[in-house]
Amino acid sequence: MSGQPAEIRNDQDPAVARSLSFLEKVFADVPYKAFAVKLWDGTLWQPGEESPRFTLELKQPAALRRMFWSPNEVSLGEAYIHDDFEIHGDIEACFNLSSYLLDRSWGVQEKARLAMDLLALPGRRKSREGIAGARLKGSPHSKKRDAQAISYHYNVSNDFYRLWLDRRMVYSCAFFHDPDEDIDAAQYRKLDYLCRKLRLEPGETLLDIGCGWGGLILHAALNFGVKALGITLSERQAELANQRIRQAGLEDHCEARILDYRDIDESRLFDKLVSVGMFEHVGKAQLATYFQKALRLLKPGGVFLNHGITESATRPLKQGPSFIDKYVFPDGELLPITASLQIAEENGFEIRDVESLREHYALTLRRWVKRLQDHREQAVAMTSEATYRVWKLYMSGSAYGFETGDLNLYQSLLLKPEGKASPLPLTRCDWYRPCPEGHH
Repeated sequence: MSGQPAEIRNDQDPAVARSLSFLEKVFADVPYKAFAVKLWDGTLWQPGEESPRFTLELKQPAALRRMFWSPNEVSLGEAYIHDDFEIHGDIEACFNLSSYLLDRSWGVQEKARLAMDLLALPGRRKSREGIAGARLKGSPHSKKRDAQAISYHYNVSNDFYRLWLDRRMVYSCAFFHDPDEDIDAAQYRKLDYLCRKLRLEPGETLLDIGCGWGGLILHAALNFGVKALGITLSERQAELANQRIRQAGLEDHCEARILDYRDIDESRLFDKLVSVGMFEHVGKAQLATYFQKALRLLKPGGVFLNHGITESATRPLKQGPSFIDKYVFPDGELLPITASLQIAEENGFEIRDVESLREHYALTLRRWVKRLQDHREQAVAMTSEATYRVWKLYMSGSAYGFETGDLNLYQSLLLKPEGKASPLPLTRCDWYRPCPEGHH
């Protein structure tokens, strides 16, 4: 049945009838109608006449009860990753619907009517295996707990990330010249853009806080002649980064170490600092410590390029637990850009430039999702079906967040003042010169 609500008949399977009744009630006033719901017996329900951008396929009679008995990000996400339902079509479009459901306030009588339908559906839970949510110990953002959080996210295996990242394994927002550009070219351009924003010169020293698999320190050493140190809390990242450094013959120019940023020896000062995609793990309570440490590690007149995801200051506070916190980035915290800039300035930095790359991250994430889907069989073989679905859901939802402006990506260029005129040029012209791959 298509284009109109399915008819509820007396001779239907009771679970089908109750599911249709629930759908009619819960989506009675939904403003977004370009979707359909397909039940396990093939029955198709639609809230209106619009051609659906996606279809939710309920795999079994218990699906709606598992999704909506205690509706929040985690319950809906877990129902998806454990295959209670599938999303066919435009997965990003389904986040319009989930936002409506999670943000809506339900009256007591409405909840009672919905509960009657859900209670009439099966509630027995099948065995759910494949991925365990994060269970961290210790105080939030203590060194020990931060190490646990990073291990949870990155120990899924280097080979898993290699399936869908670019060939340099750059796990952060790319920089596109046009929407159709491939991910390898866009990530190369991003690495080069970071180095040009830092205005790296041969012989300078660079510290990369949260260096990942070493893509940036390799690029900076090879193309800009600097001596670069990268730090990470992931053993697997450091191992692969140093392997790639040895293969490039750059052992005398760059190195990756397993080290917490709070433990860096301050007797060695750096000309330039950069942090790409690590800032989200710091935590609001530690931001002053983070910027104070960065300031002490910089030579006077040096710059710190801080590249990180932020949350819109106007975004409503989410109620209930976070799916990403449980299954993807435990203890991650997103703040408005105004909050982080204020703390940076209060702790001694001069703010020299702030650039939003919001649209670039939506493009990046869509390429990652496409590449992950193209390698689905390998991803499942390396991990599990549930892990594959976690990453597909997380990255698709993030792309939706950047598309709508709930999320943003900012590069903030911060200067350590010398007490005199700034050493920086008057314009940004040198940042925007052509950047053919393989040339500085």
